[in-house]
Amino acid sequence: MIAMLQGTVAQITNEYGIVMTAGGVGYRVYMPLSNLSDLKEGAQVQLWTYTAVREDAITLYGFLDNESYKLFEVLLTVKGVGPKIALGILSSTQPENFILAVQNQDLHFLTQLPGIGKKGAERMLLELKDKFGTIVKGSSPVASSASLNLNTQGPVSEAVDALASLGYARGEIMPVLNSIENVEKLSSEEILKQALKLFARR
Repeated sequence: MIAMLQGTVAQITNEYGIVMTAGGVGYRVYMPLSNLSDLKEGAQVQLWTYTAVREDAITLYGFLDNESYKLFEVLLTVKGVGPKIALGILSSTQPENFILAVQNQDLHFLTQLPGIGKKGAERMLLELKDKFGTIVKGSSPVASSASLNLNTQGPVSEAVDALASLGYARGEIMPVLNSIENVEKLSSEEILKQALKLFARR
């Protein structure tokens, strides 16, 4: 399985990019629209990739950031969601917005995504709620001094649970959250958004 790909962008289309490696092999990589728009022909690129193997085809899906790649893998655990639907979701929304929609049990948001009907959205909420957690309305912020306290339900602990579900270790999550200014005063939505941006810069 190809886990990462590095090379020169040889061609860009509305669905995929072709990446030419140093060994002279060109790979067709299907990517979210937001990632494709960031590519430039002739530029160097490094992609996290997922290899989908079927009897009649081997298809590569690529992502410029690790957060999108991890969410793509999580989406594939949902019954009825294959690589094309997962890619369509990531082309339509940012990872943090999708995670927050699941946490908020926002059925309307999910049904607006390509390839997701009402039954599919309901299944998605059911299967992902334990992975992303659910936002508790009216919960109070978690107190913080030198480090954050995760023993109390609140925005910080909810953001930590969501990041952990994407594969981040708590040991790497906490330094990032501690670097966010006034994190204990922010909503879980804002914490998650800022944390994902900080991880993407690494």
